[in-house]
Amino acid sequence: MFVFDTLSLVFVALILLGVLPNLFYSSGYLPHIERKGYYQLHYFAFIASMLGVVVSANALVFLFFWELMSLSSWQLILTEVEDKSTIKAARFYFLMTHFGFVFLMLFFFIVGNGNLGLDFSAMHLIASEFAYPGLLFLFLLLGFLSKAGAVPLHVWLPYAHPAAPSPISALMSGVMLKVAIYGIFRFLLDVLYPWPLEWGILILSIGALSSLIGVLYALSEHDIKALLANHSIENIGIILIGFGMGMIFDSLHLEVLSTFAFIAALFHTFNHMSFKSLLFMSAGAVLHQTHTKNMEKYGGLIKAMPLTAFTFLIAAISISALPPSNGFLSEWMIFQSLLDSSHLTIISLKLAIPFAIFSLAMTGGLAIACFVKAYGITFLGLHRSTNAKHAKEVNFLMKSGMILMTAVVLSLMLFTPFYIQWFDKVFVSLGRASVYAKIFPDGIWNMHSIGINGGMVSPLVLLISLIVITALMLFAYKLFGVKTRLHKTWACGYTTSAKTQYSATGFAGPIRRFFDWLYKPNEHFHKQTIAEHNTKFTSAHYEVHIQPLFERVFYQSMVKLTNLISYWVYRLAHFGQTRYAAMIFNIMLLVLFSYRLFTHEFSWALFIFELLIMMTSTKILIIGDKK
Repeated sequence: MFVFDTLSLVFVALILLGVLPNLFYSSGYLPHIERKGYYQLHYFAFIASMLGVVVSANALVFLFFWELMSLSSWQLILTEVEDKSTIKAARFYFLMTHFGFVFLMLFFFIVGNGNLGLDFSAMHLIASEFAYPGLLFLFLLLGFLSKAGAVPLHVWLPYAHPAAPSPISALMSGVMLKVAIYGIFRFLLDVLYPWPLEWGILILSIGALSSLIGVLYALSEHDIKALLANHSIENIGIILIGFGMGMIFDSLHLEVLSTFAFIAALFHTFNHMSFKSLLFMSAGAVLHQTHTKNMEKYGGLIKAMPLTAFTFLIAAISISALPPSNGFLSEWMIFQSLLDSSHLTIISLKLAIPFAIFSLAMTGGLAIACFVKAYGITFLGLHRSTNAKHAKEVNFLMKSGMILMTAVVLSLMLFTPFYIQWFDKVFVSLGRASVYAKIFPDGIWNMHSIGINGGMVSPLVLLISLIVITALMLFAYKLFGVKTRLHKTWACGYTTSAKTQYSATGFAGPIRRFFDWLYKPNEHFHKQTIAEHNTKFTSAHYEVHIQPLFERVFYQSMVKLTNLISYWVYRLAHFGQTRYAAMIFNIMLLVLFSYRLFTHEFSWALFIFELLIMMTSTKILIIGDKK
């Protein structure tokens, strides 16, 4: 029923590292929730379900805890129903999570021969004999990537995460998405192994696309929690890039490089859990004090909320992959795994890997720009609203949660060799080569890539150098008695005000205009005139609304198609009962023929015969004579 191998225990540790600081933060947040009993019941059910998923040993237990995780998180989104947008976000999340659940059930029914009580270890033999392994891989991707939030199944994240209470946003983005990553690790390595090269290329491409699209849409956001949700899409993409490279190297029997890439993906999984949880906690503290998610209403909060500003800054440095942070180290490893492929001559890799390198490089630069915006507009400058002006630091328990999560972020940086050694043991237990000694051949001071032309980085040396340089600057400041002059805020020599300083919309304007072909923004400009003179106005208001490309092009089209089909079925059921019954009969035929097709040896003769039967039945019973 339960399994406690190295892979499961590593993800149990990840969940606990994300949950324990959140317990303090959530306890401090609790007095501001009206339905306390409702919240706590679903909160602890959510935590228990995530732990249950990663220690499940068979499909039945796995699916039970997976569904409990989905339902409890769905109910937590509805804890604070302030407007219709929250209900809409919860409904969208419910549909997307159960969309993935259907494909997971199909996967388990096939690899278990209908026996959901079968252990995962026994599923490998059944899966290896299945005639269409690509179909199993597709079901697995749709099931787990819809929960992880990878493109194109990512559209629920910018709606659900901002709608949930802040402790739940931290758990959903920081921890729950990683449970889906666990599923990918578990079932690709245990059940569907070995895999063809094309599977790794597909995951690599999905990861590259997710990282780039996620950060581009994060830049255009002025809702702070939606901005962070889009960065979850970006970082899931980065994890998938590392995982895809591990699959590619494994397919080419480059075992050492494969383990290195898998470790990089697992390391970034931990890093994303830590800094994204901390970012949502810090953003939740700001939201708690200002009562708005709109960054245009913030400003100057570093003076009123110094601890929140500090914790947000630590997390922002890490997610921006600035050295020597933990985010930098895992992204450096993923970059090295991409660069270690330079000797491969397969044409498909010559196309996919450079695109992944380009995406990861672009993502790094745009992430820095995005968090300069997020931190600068939120904590620096002048207050832009009355609530921001009168904000103060949150209570002790919420601060304790943020401090503990900051400690987790810093531990992943300071004790990187320990974590790498731990992750190395995971893959050794799965029968792969150990690479720890190759990554740290000179002890813990230098971290090496293991490729032919691999690089080296010294994270502890970088950290000590930064500390020493900062200490010397402070010493010189005190030694020479530098005087501090206080003056009102100014901008390049000009006196500024809350209305004339940089806004979130203005900061992202140049990048938004460069990617105008992707954003397709709806711009609204409204101004009040004096005596109808257009050149004289007392106030003006400018807004930019961007609807994501996939939602605009793909999902809305699917909704329209579904509505048309539903309307056609409705008319058929009410005004053409005979044809409606015939349609049900044809669906039954389709199910029976499909079952034979996917569970028995393929035969062109039988396939053509069954296709002719379906076409004839459809023509005679459903279409009939056109009169």
